[in-house]
Amino acid sequence: MTITADQFIAGTRTAAGRNPFNARDAASGEPLAPAFAEATPQEVDRACRAAADAADTLAAAALEQRAPLLESIASGLDERADAFVERAGAETGLPDARIRGELARTTGQLRLFAGVVREGAFLGVRIEHGDFDLRQRNIPLGPVAVFGASNFPLAFSVCGGDTASALAAGCPVVVKAHPAHPGTSALAAEAVEAAVAEHRLPGGVFSMLQGAEHALGAALVQHPAIQAVGFTGSQRGGLALQRLAAERHRPIPVYAEMGSVNPLFILPEALVQRGGDIASGLAGSVAMGCGQFCTKPGVVFLRRDAGFEAFRDQLAGAIAAIPPAVMLHEGILSAYESGCARLDAADGVSRLATGEAADGRARAMAFITDLEHLRQQPELADEVFGPAVLIVAVDAATPFTTVAAELDGQLTAGIHASDAELSGHAALIHQLEQRAGRVLFNGFPTGVQVGEAMVHGGPYPATTDSRSTSVGTRAMERFLRPVAVQDMPAAALPPALRDDNPLGLPRRVDGIEQPGTRQ
Repeated sequence: MTITADQFIAGTRTAAGRNPFNARDAASGEPLAPAFAEATPQEVDRACRAAADAADTLAAAALEQRAPLLESIASGLDERADAFVERAGAETGLPDARIRGELARTTGQLRLFAGVVREGAFLGVRIEHGDFDLRQRNIPLGPVAVFGASNFPLAFSVCGGDTASALAAGCPVVVKAHPAHPGTSALAAEAVEAAVAEHRLPGGVFSMLQGAEHALGAALVQHPAIQAVGFTGSQRGGLALQRLAAERHRPIPVYAEMGSVNPLFILPEALVQRGGDIASGLAGSVAMGCGQFCTKPGVVFLRRDAGFEAFRDQLAGAIAAIPPAVMLHEGILSAYESGCARLDAADGVSRLATGEAADGRARAMAFITDLEHLRQQPELADEVFGPAVLIVAVDAATPFTTVAAELDGQLTAGIHASDAELSGHAALIHQLEQRAGRVLFNGFPTGVQVGEAMVHGGPYPATTDSRSTSVGTRAMERFLRPVAVQDMPAAALPPALRDDNPLGLPRRVDGIEQPGTRQ
């Protein structure tokens, strides 16, 4: 497919030609055609105003119209599968199987949200006949700015979870494409644009802007039409957007997922019984996707006790055998190498193992230290985005609960333990629940299942709002708010709140759950 370098603004294409930039081949560093133009302030304004103009129409659209929109986007993405493999492979260095798998995840979550829209429970209807007649439902916030992520060119980008959940909630979307994969983003935008037109919705339901300058993101977040922001990326970037949103005349919520070291705790019995298997699984998780997952396990706590040396040696061998891999782009590789150099030079830290080397590719790394040095240098636990892991030995006198209590907020935390050990570590589990959005047992966090029960979020600094998730059906809640009407005349009630329930919605009436009749 031919890739357009234009901006996608409310069903039209524009290209003012400002400050052109190119994507680069992740493996060779060579520029890729075409050259993309930086969106102008005027183009940002047009996209945001069009989104505001479309907001009421999309919010009022029947659920039977909104759900097929999501399904049509998914179908359009599927039709472009081969083009995604070619272009995303060049722009990100990701292998074909990973791109096709990520595409399936992207289309799967669009279809999942379509099902949620059809079922209708997300509207949260509650009716109470008391001293007042009170009726509550959730309504869309309005236009949402979505920032594409560098490490997931499909699942967390133009058509990713933020866009899918915002559209499902009834909110128009203005996407800022990630400058590392503008061609992939343009292909995805074509699918959304076509679906919006197919279902006769206003063009302002979707726009996508290209650009590599920070000013574009700032202008988008501060535009008065934008009512919420979805972001996946660095802590620095997420906090910058949050500050901009807070400085507005009317501040808006920023749902930023900013990374995590995803600590793992290996308890003594598990270390003795299956330390070798845990070491092999850990190495595979660290190396998955060249360590470029926000759920990569980055810090592992265990006791220097029976089974420790065997685990250490097994992990060292597994890390040493990992082949070098292309990272998403040169900037990520440079940051990864700087992070590893920082650990290499730190007091009390030793390099445990190094993977195979190759110019321009990332080598897997494992480091080891003890809790005392980590406490003296807490920056040792900062995220190193890439295939690196830090092992921390904890002495027998220090409870794991104390270690967990000192952790920052995380996307995930995990425990490897025997069943017998778990029964005696309820306090550790409680501590980890206070610090992570997802707590795993006898597994590894890489791999985020898209479904009803997933939580991909966590306390600060993992995210800016620990009450939310960016993956799973509850992601819609970020872009909805409850509104109650009191003593509204029956003739004026919206269909969702009428006593005869013409939409067949599941509802709660006078404290009693009533099942819906929608399919």
